[in-house]
Amino acid sequence: MNGGSSGVTVLDLEPAASDFLEQAIAGLASVPPTLPSKFFYDERGSDLFLQICELPEYYVTRTETEILSRYGAEIAESIGDNAELVGFGTGAGMKTRMLLDHLQNLVAYVPVDISKQSLTESAEALSREMPSLEILPVCADYLQPIELPTPSKKPDHIAVYFPGSTIGNLKPEVAQHFLTRVCRLCGKSGGLIIGVDLQKTTEVLEAAYNDSAGVTAEFNLNILARANRELGADFDLAQWRHRAVYNEQAARIEMHLISEVDQTVHLGDREFYFAAGEKIITEFSYKHTVEGFSALARSAGFQLARYWTDPRKLFAVFHFTTL
Repeated sequence: MNGGSSGVTVLDLEPAASDFLEQAIAGLASVPPTLPSKFFYDERGSDLFLQICELPEYYVTRTETEILSRYGAEIAESIGDNAELVGFGTGAGMKTRMLLDHLQNLVAYVPVDISKQSLTESAEALSREMPSLEILPVCADYLQPIELPTPSKKPDHIAVYFPGSTIGNLKPEVAQHFLTRVCRLCGKSGGLIIGVDLQKTTEVLEAAYNDSAGVTAEFNLNILARANRELGADFDLAQWRHRAVYNEQAARIEMHLISEVDQTVHLGDREFYFAAGEKIITEFSYKHTVEGFSALARSAGFQLARYWTDPRKLFAVFHFTTL
């Protein structure tokens, strides 16, 4: 555990470097080669993602924030009083704070994030602003089963908050498995508040993931830099190029790192050959319809309570309750 200056203690279940090495080797050995997107978020990656959220092409954060600003009171009312709020992947915590401001008699807030730096900083800032709120941060991979801390006061119900459309990074069958686990966590009378990116034109989507300033490219390449630094790999970043394309048939953005030349990369005790033009898949980002995502959540044990969208219907925030 790590204690913060404001008295917040982080439960540290951060994946070990050996997990990164094992999963990176397994991914690069697969066909096609992959790298796990969850390892984007080291200190540098988290900083770059915050920059991405400010880009004019990247509508996701701006639009979700607009929905929370407009409907935050309604969302909080839909959740109800005396809840324990569990936040998955809440990062810097700006959107969460917009929700917390409206929740009545919140028993505790349990943020869970894989980026220890963002988690610690946001939890300490929130503790200073809301000193009476019990905050129990957990540094962990929330896609894996984890044991969450128990608040000192028993809540009436548990509400899970999962913003940012991170659910889109999961293949549908994996998303269903994850949502089923979340449903069990919510328990009787619990609920899920989740941000979901909706389907839209290829032009809008590809512009969002191939920004003109090149920040997303730097963010994507940073996973190779992290592998070099933490795992002793020898990726030559100058020989790799970022590209994101929208696969309309699968309704997903596919983010790639493309080898510019024939090259060999060493990682651990393994050697990987990449031909010029060969791709490493670093992320899928599925885009949903309201009906399709509601059906996915229903298959995991949830029922739709309400949802909110922006005027252009780019994004939606859903509230599901347990069946």
